[in-house]
Amino acid sequence: MNEKQRTILSELVAQYNQLYKSEPDLKKYSEYAITYHSTAIEGSSLTENEVIELLDIGKPAKNREFLHNLMVFDHHNALLYVVEAAKCKDKITEKQIRHISAMVMKNTGSQYNTAVGAFDCSKGEYRLVGVQAGKRTFPDYRKVPALMKQLIEYIENEQEKQDIDVLKLAFEVHFRFVSIHPFADGNGRVARLLMNYILAYYEFSMLIVSKSDRLKYIDTLYQAQENGNVTPFYNFMLRQYIKFLKSEIKQNINRPKRT
Repeated sequence: MNEKQRTILSELVAQYNQLYKSEPDLKKYSEYAITYHSTAIEGSSLTENEVIELLDIGKPAKNREFLHNLMVFDHHNALLYVVEAAKCKDKITEKQIRHISAMVMKNTGSQYNTAVGAFDCSKGEYRLVGVQAGKRTFPDYRKVPALMKQLIEYIENEQEKQDIDVLKLAFEVHFRFVSIHPFADGNGRVARLLMNYILAYYEFSMLIVSKSDRLKYIDTLYQAQENGNVTPFYNFMLRQYIKFLKSEIKQNINRPKRT
């Protein structure tokens, strides 16, 4: 992060935090925005207004796959859980991650029957199959338990440091988790939730990866996985953070106020 970015981010965070304290709806609408963009990246067809109506008044979107309504509903519940767990200073553990995954996939996950056994994606069980995403092949399922233990050890070691670079930790956990791809489905949503878990744990405002930047996001992740250089991914996520803060501040200013 260069000095200009640091200054811009510091000013935006201060402005956002001031609004957060004075505007009771900012938290709610920010969480709706996070859910909208995260599920849209994974294929949900609901518009942002339809997401708000679903989560605000329980009105399912018409002429949309009902599965997409369930995807949105489940993600929002998982996000609320993450926010509360971070507020309570609960540490990230394997059990926590599997619970978050189970919440994300509660109504859209299914059981898989494989030659080596059965597992249920809606219960946060690790995959027993190989997975691919585009050109990327992820680690053999037999390596997943050990890789997840290494991820938890990394988080614990970083959190023991006196000077924690919170943004770097959040982005690195996102990158490492999605590179493991421990579950058969929902890995992208869980990765972004874990990133926000860490941000919220250290009382940073959360962020979104914008739906409009989906292709750049996927390409940046792929390139980092291929060449081992995560700096472009960090820089991309930093730009997303700044973009999110600016968007939420602007929308809150234009949003009708309660009387």
